Amino acid sequence: MLVNPQTCIMAEKDKTQKQKAVALGYDMEKEQAPKVLAKGEGEIARQIIKVAQEHGITIKEDANLVEILSALELDEFIPLEAYAAVAELLRFIYTKQQKPGFKNESR
Repeated sequence: MLVNPQTCIMAEKDKTQKQKAVALGYDMEKEQAPKVLAKGEGEIARQIIKVAQEHGITIKEDANLVEILSALELDEFIPLEAYAAVAELLRFIYTKQQKPGFKNESR
């Protein structure tokens, strides 16, 4: 999840090795909180991840957060209970963007 209408994908494989992905977006100027832009499992999750990779969007694996966020509806803002975890995710992304050589193709 990046500032402005960029996204972050959280992905994980559950015990059955079925991949899940949730894409979050956040436009600080227009929205009160990050929201779910896409979600899916299996082939849909793979497509979400593929599109993110093609556009240089940050991907972070977090099984617990994927479970929480995958229960939300599309375009639903993240719940208060997930704020701390999403804040940690933002910190991860901002730190990654500050490293030399980081290139975000989606800007």
